[in-house]
Amino acid sequence: MKKNYKIEVDCANCANKMELAAKKTAGVKDAVVNFMTLKMQVEFEEGVDHRMVMQEVLKNCKRVEDDCEIYL
Repeated sequence: MKKNYKIEVDCANCANKMELAAKKTAGVKDAVVNFMTLKMQVEFEEGVDHRMVMQEVLKNCKRVEDDCEIYL
């Protein structure tokens, strides 16, 4: 399953950090962050609760870029 999320991030480098952090999160098959549109597309692994996974994605993204936001 793929879902799109609106994000808030300051620069393209920060967006790249968010993308890498999201990809490393358990339950995430793939993630793409587009700085120009301020959107994140996340593809989830089969059988996971996407709401719980996104909470972890947000935590991981906050670790690398503390002022970023993902609107869940």
